Order: sequence, then C-alpha cells, then structure tokens
Amino acid sequence: MASNLGVIEGFYGEPWSWGERADWVSFLRKNGFSFYIYAPKGDAYLRKKWREPFPKVHEEKLAKLSVQCHNIGLDFGVGFSPYEIYLGPFDLEAKRLLQARLEVFNRLGVNKLCILMDDMKGDLPNLAERQVEIVNWIAVRSAAKQLVFCPTYYSSDPVLEKLFGKMPEGYLQKLGAELDQKVSVFWTGEEVCSKSYSPEHLSEVAGRLGRKPFVWDNYPVNDGPRMCKFLHLRPSTGRPAAMRDLVSGHAVNPMNQATLSKIVLLTLKASFDKGAAYDPAKAFRRAADTVTCKEMAEMLERDLPVFMEKGLDALTQDEIVSLREDYTYFLEARENDTGKAAREIVDWLSGRYTVTKDLFLTQ
Repeated sequence: MASNLGVIEGFYGEPWSWGERADWVSFLRKNGFSFYIYAPKGDAYLRKKWREPFPKVHEEKLAKLSVQCHNIGLDFGVGFSPYEIYLGPFDLEAKRLLQARLEVFNRLGVNKLCILMDDMKGDLPNLAERQVEIVNWIAVRSAAKQLVFCPTYYSSDPVLEKLFGKMPEGYLQKLGAELDQKVSVFWTGEEVCSKSYSPEHLSEVAGRLGRKPFVWDNYPVNDGPRMCKFLHLRPSTGRPAAMRDLVSGHAVNPMNQATLSKIVLLTLKASFDKGAAYDPAKAFRRAADTVTCKEMAEMLERDLPVFMEKGLDALTQDEIVSLREDYTYFLEARENDTGKAAREIVDWLSGRYTVTKDLFLTQ
C-alpha cells in the first residue's frame, strides 16, 4: 500500500453522497492508497456549527464509514475546523465544547484527526501562540494515531495575505518550534493550487516547520466560483516519486465529481509507482479506460482541452448540446463507472456543480 497517500474530501460546494464515499473507500484500498479523510466544507457541524451538539444520525453515518475503512485496513480521518476558536478566550466553556467534539471523534475511531484553521482571519500578533495552545490541548486528548494541523497560512502563495490579512512575523517558525512533535502540518506548496512540488521547496518548508510537511494537494479540486467551471482531468504531473521521502503524508483534494476524480488519482499513483518511467499520456488512457470504458476514455481524451482550458462559460450553446449528446450515450452503461462518469459530465454541462461566491463565503 502506498506510504501515507490518500484522499481528503475537503472541497467547497456539493459534497459527495454517502454512497460515493463508501465506493471511494473500496477504490482507495483496491488501488493501494492508505487513507480517506472526511472534511467537506459543507458539513457545518465540523466547521461553523462545531459548538452545537453533533447530530446522532450524522454520527451513525460516519461510524458506518469508519467501520468500512477499518475492516479493509484503510485509515479513517476527519477534518475538524473549530471556526475562529482562537479569536475568543480559550476558557473552560470553549474547552468543554471542544472536548465534546473530541469524544465524538474518539467514539468514531478516527485514525487521522485533522485540525483545520485555514480560510480564517489571520492577521493577529499572537496567532501562532493561540493556535499552538489549542492544537496541543487537543493532541493530549485525542485518541487518533496521527494529528495533522492546517495553519491559517498553509502556502507561500501571496493570495492568502490578500484574503486573510498579513501573516504575523515568524508565524510558521513559531508553529514549528512550539507544536507537539507528534503533530504534522498541512502545506499546499508554493501556491494554494500548486502545479508542482520541488525537493528544494519541500526541504525549505520542512526547515521552517521543524518537521516534514504533510502535503494537501489541491489538484484536481475544482471548487470555488471560478474553478467549478472546469473539469480537472489531465493526468498528474509535477509530483515526482522522490517527493514521498520529503513529506509526512500526501492528501489529494479531489473534484466535486467523485467518479471522474478517480482517473486523476490513478495517474498520481502511477507516477509514484513508475518514477522516471512515468508517461502521463499513457497513464491517463489507462486510468480513464479503467474507470470508464475504452470508447468513453477516447472521448475524454479528445475533450480534455475543452474541460481543462475552455471551460463551461466559454462554451457556446451548440457546443454544450453536442457534448451533452455525446456523453448522454453512456448514461445507461454498466461497465465499470462509465454511467456515473457520464452523469457527472452531463450534470456539469447543465450547471449543477456551479459554486457561487455567496456559497463559497458561507460554508
């Protein structure tokens, strides 16, 4: 099984269904991945409603998914965003509410507990100290075998300071020096959506964090008002096999389209397995054929420039009608996941997966 390589369902917009999650767990195990992390931005009880009691029905569904993971030897994780907890006092009441959530995660048998403080206000002079206090408090009380913290500034990308304020001086270095050493730290790379990961960059970040980064890979994710208009289906590149030795883990954030995302994940796995012999074009054809069928794989290859570069907004109505007709042909197919993949494309063409700015800001 791949060393600490898996998926984090961590996108905005329409989350996967419980059936899609169960299917993904089987897919990951079958293809040599090691974990699945449940962290959709749309789950308010793990984000803005974290202080409210966790619904029993919701816990039961997560417990079922956890058992499925454990039964086949896959690590089960949860991404928990105690929204802006560090802006208020970390007093007895805050700790009581936090303890209640940790008890839920401990009951669920969470192997990887991810404490996510991304996409929140950051320009506070004592930001690192306040976050360290909270994360280290959680680390003592969590039964998870691995904890991963996502800092507010999780990339070198200047866009984060534009959105969340200027990063405090020495923020990452303070995290590295004061976080419990058993806590890993998420990092998306030089950009929020990095095109590649160089050994030099990963080594430099490890120096600042005092530990190897845990890569949060934002390809092929396509959430957000702009990215939702594209299907990121090109094969994985810029992720050399050698990077595995420079990170403590690698979590891929997939698209809202669960079935189509499998194609890209298979190409990433192939790039790690084959190393210098990896051929992206061949890997794509093999992966698309595996997930769908030969005929649809050829059509997907033909339409890659449309999905990746042109995007939904630039398509004419005639082009949309033509593409919809092409993929409607496969809707009833039972071979592999052909019908499911076709449904995702037809729905994307119809605007089902559009993420508005309002939704992006409220989740």
